[in-house]
Amino acid sequence: MEALRYCVFLFPSMSHVMKAEKILKAGGVVYKLIPIPREISSDCGVCLRIEAERKDAVTGLLDERVAWEHIVVL
Repeated sequence: MEALRYCVFLFPSMSHVMKAEKILKAGGVVYKLIPIPREISSDCGVCLRIEAERKDAVTGLLDERVAWEHIVVL
């Protein structure tokens, strides 16, 4: 059985994360707030984790509504 792949969206500030969280919640998207993985950044902070197959849908929801810095597939 293949393990699920995830994407993490990294944001420039906590206020951006909170705005994105509100948008995803309103859109019915399943997500999880997690600490930024050390292999991505040594910065303290949180990011949004979603299933990799939802990446395009989430990008469409957030596009032009909230800025993000990077999307990393894990």
